[in-house]
Amino acid sequence: MTDFNTIRQYNFPTVIRFGAGAIKELPDHLKKAGFTRPLIVTDPNVRDLGFFKDILKSLEQKSIAAEVFSGIHKNPVKSDVLAGGEAFISTGRDAIIGIGGGAAMDVARAIALRINHHRDLFDYDDLIGGDQYVTEDVPYFITVPTTSGTGSEVGRSAIISEDDTHRKRILFSPKLLAKIVFADPLLSMDLPPFITAATGMDALTHNMEAYIAKGFHPMAEGIALEGMALINQSIEKAVNKPDLESRSKMMIASLMGAVAFQKGLGVVHSLAHPLSQLIDTHHGLANAVNLPYGMQFNYAGQEAQFRRMCRSMELSGESGETMVNYLFDLNRSLGLPTKLRDIGVKEEHIETLSDLAFADFCHPNNPKPVSRENFKQLYMAAL
Repeated sequence: MTDFNTIRQYNFPTVIRFGAGAIKELPDHLKKAGFTRPLIVTDPNVRDLGFFKDILKSLEQKSIAAEVFSGIHKNPVKSDVLAGGEAFISTGRDAIIGIGGGAAMDVARAIALRINHHRDLFDYDDLIGGDQYVTEDVPYFITVPTTSGTGSEVGRSAIISEDDTHRKRILFSPKLLAKIVFADPLLSMDLPPFITAATGMDALTHNMEAYIAKGFHPMAEGIALEGMALINQSIEKAVNKPDLESRSKMMIASLMGAVAFQKGLGVVHSLAHPLSQLIDTHHGLANAVNLPYGMQFNYAGQEAQFRRMCRSMELSGESGETMVNYLFDLNRSLGLPTKLRDIGVKEEHIETLSDLAFADFCHPNNPKPVSRENFKQLYMAAL
C-alpha cells in the first residue's frame, strides 16, 4: 500500500507535490520564487475553515502578505472574475493562488488570464476561437485543491458563466496551467459527507465519460480506467468513514479525471450543465443524478468499453445493466438522490433544459449522437 504520509512529486505536465502535509511547503516555495504578495482566491465557505486560517498564518510567519478574495458564486460568473482582477491590481499583488474546489480554481485561473489580457473576458471563449488572443504572460499561478471532484488544479481551462443568462463559457490556454500544485489530502478530511459525495461523483463522471468519448487519446483512456478503479475503492469510505487512504485515493482519481477528459466528455455533462444554469444545481450533484441514465443511453454500441470499465472497477458483471445498477446503488449508498425531482426539477423545466442540453458543448464528443429529443427523453426518465 502507498504511504500517503510521504510527500512525493510527479509532473503531468504541472509539477505536483502530493501527500499529507504538502501544504506546509507553500510558504517556502513562494519565498524561494520571490513572491511575497499573493492574491488567494477561494470561496466563502473555505475562507471560514480552520485549515485556511492556518495557511494564512503560515504565510504571515514567513513575511508573506496575502490578500484573500472570496467573492465568488458556486457556479462562477463573469463579475466574479472582474472583481477578482480589480482586487489583484488595486492591492498590488504579484502571484495568484487558487485554494478550494472547482469554482475557486476556475475564478483564480480566469483572473490570471484577465491581468494582462484586456479584451472582453468572453472574447477568449475557446468555443469561438478565443484562445488565439491569449498571447501575453500570466501571473505566477499556484493551485491547492481541497475537494476531489473537478481536478481543476491540473486544468488549462476555466468555465465561467454569463451573469444574466448563466450560459457557460470556456476560457482555455496552456498558459493557464498552474506552475505547481500542492495536493494535500488532509485539506479534504473535514469536508461534509454531501460535498465529498457530490464532488466524488463528479470525478467518476469525468473518468467514465472521458474513457468512452469518441476522441482518440489512448493515454487518457488508461488514466481514466485507473481513476475509476481508485474511486470504486475509496468513495464510500471517503464519504461515510474518511481516512487518509480513502481521501488520498479520491484526490488522485479526481486529478486523473481532469487529465483524462482532454479526450472529451459527453451526454452526462450536457445533461448536467443546464441544471446549474437554470436552477443553480451543484455541478457534481447534477452529474451524479444523470450519470446512470447517460451510461444506460450509451451502452448499445459500446459493449467492449463497458466490459473494460466493469473489470477496472471489479464489478460482479460486465454488462451495461451491471454498470447502471452499480451507479444507482452507489448514489443511494452515498446519500445522493437518483431522481431529478429530488433536486428541484419540475416537468415544466424539461423543454428549456432540453434546449440548453442540445446547445451544450460537451455532447459532440459523446460516443453516439444525441438529439434534442434524446435529451428530453433522458430528462423525463430521470425526473
